[in-house]
Amino acid sequence: MTKVFFLSHPWIREQADRSAAACVLRSLSVMESLRCFENRFSDYRGLLLPAQGAPAVVPAITATVDKILKKVPIDISEQDGGLYDGPAGVAYMLYHVSECPLFSEKREGYLKTAKQIIDVSVRYVDAEPDKNMRAAFLLGGAGIYAVAAMIYKSMGLADFVKPLTKFRNMWEVCAPISFLECGSDELFVGRAGYLCAALVLKQRLGIEILSQYQIKSICQAIIESGKQYAKRKRKPFPLMYSYYGTEYLGAAHGLSSVLQMLLSYQDVLSQAERDLVWQSVDFLMNQEQNCNWPAELGAIIQRENELVHWCHGAPGVAYLFAKAYLINKKPQYLDTCIRSGELVWQKGLLKKGPGICHGVAGSAYVFLLLYRLTGHSKYMYRAQRFAEFLFTEEFKSGSCSVTSVYSLFEGLSGTVCFLVDLLQPDWSEFPLFSVFV
Repeated sequence: MTKVFFLSHPWIREQADRSAAACVLRSLSVMESLRCFENRFSDYRGLLLPAQGAPAVVPAITATVDKILKKVPIDISEQDGGLYDGPAGVAYMLYHVSECPLFSEKREGYLKTAKQIIDVSVRYVDAEPDKNMRAAFLLGGAGIYAVAAMIYKSMGLADFVKPLTKFRNMWEVCAPISFLECGSDELFVGRAGYLCAALVLKQRLGIEILSQYQIKSICQAIIESGKQYAKRKRKPFPLMYSYYGTEYLGAAHGLSSVLQMLLSYQDVLSQAERDLVWQSVDFLMNQEQNCNWPAELGAIIQRENELVHWCHGAPGVAYLFAKAYLINKKPQYLDTCIRSGELVWQKGLLKKGPGICHGVAGSAYVFLLLYRLTGHSKYMYRAQRFAEFLFTEEFKSGSCSVTSVYSLFEGLSGTVCFLVDLLQPDWSEFPLFSVFV
């Protein structure tokens, strides 16, 4: 994805959002050989890598954090990009590291710096004139308010209720069925993202931020929006959505993350509404093409141009089926996740950088997900191998440069989160995208 600026001119903002929606699709002409490195690692043979324990990984993490903080300005007024590729994502990374007991000696310093960064981000988004952008999760205010509350609460500050109040007030913005012309339901700026942020807050703070009525209203808006679109476009399945006119399937802007959020809140849905969601889950499962999903509905995957990214493809769609499996334990959902993991092992050493959106760390998180689902050490081994690859000369010299090299989703801050989770796999989760709540 490219950087999204909070600019007031509507044409400029539309172009920025179109660029966000395109994400990795802008490089569809790139051949597969340019998308990923060959995975020359031998697969699991019963032993983990002894050199991937805390004594080796902790210094690598602290060195990477130091590198990030030397390059990321703490107090600049231009805080564009939100959690995706703005300074706020760095603040989240510092919070995540500080929560790991292995970094207890650095906890206070990391949280202090995180607060400095997020305070400026909060002031920046408070001044945002577009209320729709203040309600956005990964590209706007809702995500910033959520992370600010988490940081303040971790520091023991009573002020954590202030950003929570601002976050809660955003629910009325995204409740109308068509509050965004580009598409109101996806993860980055739409309703699914707002619900995702509320889920993270519930997990991290231990409190339900939104009332049942508020959650139900948003879920019903998502379902009604999906029903209307599916009917209007004469789809043979109950729920579908588009973003800037494209019917995406992946986690970044597509059907999979929308359904994942509806499953996460299925307790507030009627039985009829749940049936629509599960029918749509099964429909998406049937769109699988050789262990992967096309970026958009109806597309045929060209193996030479295959997208195997969190944003578009199996590494992101897997989280929906993980959630489905955790709810009803049907083996077909776990089998789908496992097939996704096999594809990631083959094609997940991505050349688009170290990040979690379309980089190696995002691929490796699938293995940590499968480890939590199955308990099989094979997936820990595979995650360790991908972590090892991040520090090789082959990766450093052969990967593409990214615009936001220190950011959470495209750059090293996401890598740091992955490395921390590699040390605590029983609690590991893709950043801000929980399936275990």
